Amino acid sequence: MKLCSPLLLGLAAALSSAFVISPPHIWTKLILTHHWPSTFCSMEQPVCHPNISYWTLHGLWPDKGIDCNSSWHFNSSQIEDLLPDMKKSWPDLLDPLSASFWKYEWHKHGTCAAKAASLNSEHKYFSKALELYHKLDLDSILKKFDIIPSETYYKLSQIEGVIENFYNIKPKIQCVHPSKNADVQVLGQIEICFNPDFTLMDCEKKFATEKTSKGDWHNLIADNKASGFSVCDHDMPVYYPPPS
Repeated sequence: MKLCSPLLLGLAAALSSAFVISPPHIWTKLILTHHWPSTFCSMEQPVCHPNISYWTLHGLWPDKGIDCNSSWHFNSSQIEDLLPDMKKSWPDLLDPLSASFWKYEWHKHGTCAAKAASLNSEHKYFSKALELYHKLDLDSILKKFDIIPSETYYKLSQIEGVIENFYNIKPKIQCVHPSKNADVQVLGQIEICFNPDFTLMDCEKKFATEKTSKGDWHNLIADNKASGFSVCDHDMPVYYPPPS
């Protein structure tokens, strides 16, 4: 009996190729993070500029790594053709005339995303984030299904249901909890996740089976804690604040 059949050789080659494409240190999930300007600015007053009435980009975050290449400096001239869209879709709410927010996102997350060939330049990283943001068109989808800023509270399941049913994935929805005894939470951030091939996936799908280092896990949590967001409580009403 021939052990080295063409089938086995083909399988071995495929496995070898897979390991080349996806070494252990490469991220396995991208998190496209949107934030609601009114909520963000309610935490940053008086220095914030909340006169935006649509969901904007917060970032495109790989699930592994942080500040992966400190020598790879941000250069806005590399994304000059993207700047008109960046200023609208990915604005710095604290300083609209500055590129410091994009610089921060590039150093912290972009240099790690760039470990994949598909995102291995500053231009590839920012243009892909914009492409995914526009393809999702989250702001329009929420409006289409009557999830709009309102003084009337929502159930978290209403917001979740629209996203799950339309995109066929589970998002991660985050709120601001004004105080320990508050009876309402404020909608602040929505994460939608992608596989390395940029197909949609559940944001929580792999946490139970995939080994994520303690450092990577804490970095993802720290990103949200630093901005005051935490996962919304299913048992608490959600306030989706109208633009200021």
